[in-house]
Amino acid sequence: MVIFRALGPFEAISDGEPLDLGGQRQQAVLARLLVAGGRAVPVSVLIDELWPGEPPAQALSTIQGYVSRLRRALEPDRAPREEASVLVSAPPGYALRADVTDVDFWHFEHLVKSDHDGPAATLERMETALALWRGPALAGFQELAWAQSEATRLDELRLLAVERRADAALRLGRTGPVIPDLEAHASAHPLREEAWRLLALALYRAGRQGDALGALRRAREALRDELGLDLGPTLQRLEQDILVQAKHLDAPHPPAGTISSGLSGGLSGGPGAAPSARDGAAAGTEALRVLIADDQALVRTGLKVILDSEPGLDLAGEAENGEQAIALVQAVRPDVVLMDIQMPRLDGLAAARRILAAEAPPKVIMMTTFGTDENLYAALRAGVSGFVLKTSAPEQLIAAIRAAVAGDALIDPAVTTHLIAAFAGRRDPAAPEGLSDSDIDLIKLVARGFTNRQIAMTLAVPEQEVADEVSALLRGLGLVDRAQLVVLAYERGLVSPGSPAA
Repeated sequence: MVIFRALGPFEAISDGEPLDLGGQRQQAVLARLLVAGGRAVPVSVLIDELWPGEPPAQALSTIQGYVSRLRRALEPDRAPREEASVLVSAPPGYALRADVTDVDFWHFEHLVKSDHDGPAATLERMETALALWRGPALAGFQELAWAQSEATRLDELRLLAVERRADAALRLGRTGPVIPDLEAHASAHPLREEAWRLLALALYRAGRQGDALGALRRAREALRDELGLDLGPTLQRLEQDILVQAKHLDAPHPPAGTISSGLSGGLSGGPGAAPSARDGAAAGTEALRVLIADDQALVRTGLKVILDSEPGLDLAGEAENGEQAIALVQAVRPDVVLMDIQMPRLDGLAAARRILAAEAPPKVIMMTTFGTDENLYAALRAGVSGFVLKTSAPEQLIAAIRAAVAGDALIDPAVTTHLIAAFAGRRDPAAPEGLSDSDIDLIKLVARGFTNRQIAMTLAVPEQEVADEVSALLRGLGLVDRAQLVVLAYERGLVSPGSPAA
């Protein structure tokens, strides 16, 4: 029995040993017959598809020679006049005979397309199917059109199998273990709405409501950027259901003994198991009070979910415009204000200036969906303690809040692209005097939105050393905080359009 494998490096195996299939074009004859799925392929088609454009004059005899040598390799014990049983003649061409389970991509397709009896059977079949992959399909023949087409078709089936596996796991209540795979899947294929649906649902059931909404925001951004479209009806319904914590989203109770031990490593089994902000504050650290100011109710609701799911953060109030924000700041005295840069009646930028001009003001973090370069620059000049995109992951928003309260300022890395463009035509290339090369490198990393931890990882130095060096830079340059250091980097041309982070 011969096993054919094309989901990765192409090979045929007999008795556990790989067979000698000859050169690349001879192997391509066998691969093309496998792609035909047992159907006959005329010799004329083989010639046209193996030599696109201009086949050689002796193409027919060459094909016949390839077939003869392949038959000897596949059936070495076959008698000289005995009919071949694997690579057979099927006028006007040839066909390959094999059982479905003897050809990896035939077996894979059969498993993916088969009907299943419930999620447990589906999960088992998808695991078996995906385990057949060892690399890109038909990897050695990508210069041939037929191989490219088949590889694309098989990869689409592979993506479907990944999603069917995740869906089955979620139906069985196995939430935590699928999240890393779904994160990678959705990031690699951002236009697949089913990938985002599964990821958001898994995050919600793991008690990470803010992250679930963040995943849907990332999906919306990808669809708008690539296709100019909003979320489809399924994802829009899911977003609304998460915001109201619809009961039908709760995880089913898995059968006894089926919960993976990986769930105990920090991911809870469902929304009810997630610690609240009040639990985090109970440890003795006073919760930070955050005021939300945004004219969009959906955004405010999403931000409240993020705050509620993060230990140590409390909602101090919410405002629909700049005037309300100023009044609420005076009334409730929050620690941090999350401020939309564009709001009716009084925009966020003007409101931020007035809030920051008062005595003992809170920290202000500006938020934007798109925003203009001039607004970003003006906000930094006004003294805000951070700038984030509404489409950023919840972790970025939480990091910005904690950085602001610690006296630092976090600039969303995605925002720095706009800032770089804002200073493209008006740069003074002279860096401040007295800075060493390492100082300039550090300023560039800060200007790109790197946190101290990310800088420490990039430079392979202790995080505290980075914090000390940043503080020393601020003192030496007479700057108040990190945001002013960012402005300096752009104004002096230390960061230029398209330049790398370091």
